Amino acid sequence: MNFNLGDCSNNNDEDFSSSSLSSLDLNFFPSTEHHDNLINQLRMNNYMFQQVLQNHTNEVFIGGSIPGHVVINRDREAADDNLFRDYFSATPRFNDAIFRRRYRMSRNLFLRIVDAIKDHDMYFEQRIDALGRFGLSTLQKITAVFRMLAYGLPADAIDEYVKIGESTTIESMKRFCRAIVEVFGERYLRSPTPNDVARLLHIGEQRGFPGMLGSLDCMHWK
Repeated sequence: MNFNLGDCSNNNDEDFSSSSLSSLDLNFFPSTEHHDNLINQLRMNNYMFQQVLQNHTNEVFIGGSIPGHVVINRDREAADDNLFRDYFSATPRFNDAIFRRRYRMSRNLFLRIVDAIKDHDMYFEQRIDALGRFGLSTLQKITAVFRMLAYGLPADAIDEYVKIGESTTIESMKRFCRAIVEVFGERYLRSPTPNDVARLLHIGEQRGFPGMLGSLDCMHWK
């Protein structure tokens, strides 16, 4: 006996329903209780298959979200404005000495690095999301990186002031380090030349440390 229930790989609901019981000659079976039960079971299976296909067709897949992800309204625009007023406005709340302590460099040097990194990697440019809201600014992303480097903070500790998520902070750190190597590596991350060695030895000798090529303890000397 050939129990042809049709090609189940066909995604057309109409074709599937017409290729199941309609292709099965129900009169072939003798009218016994056993065979009647078999026919009823086939009808039930056919109905279940149709329901599965119908649900699959009507199912709506929504992409872009992460299961279990908690959305936090950080008000990143206000945080960006507060960061600018604190350190980068014409009359910042915190003076140059506090800036150097918290960024481990002068404001001018920091802004030079910011401009170079932004021009090198579009990731650090401020963009507008699908809702028309401004995303994280260049200063927010790079400030988050410097807070981690300057204070040894974990990525999730930056959120309270800069209002930037942990995963974004980690991504900013990776891209920042890569950009630093690609932009400044040839000039500042290379091995010293003979002229560099002579200059550093001369500076060390003038400061009372003859033969000293470099020292982290003396790196802040003017």
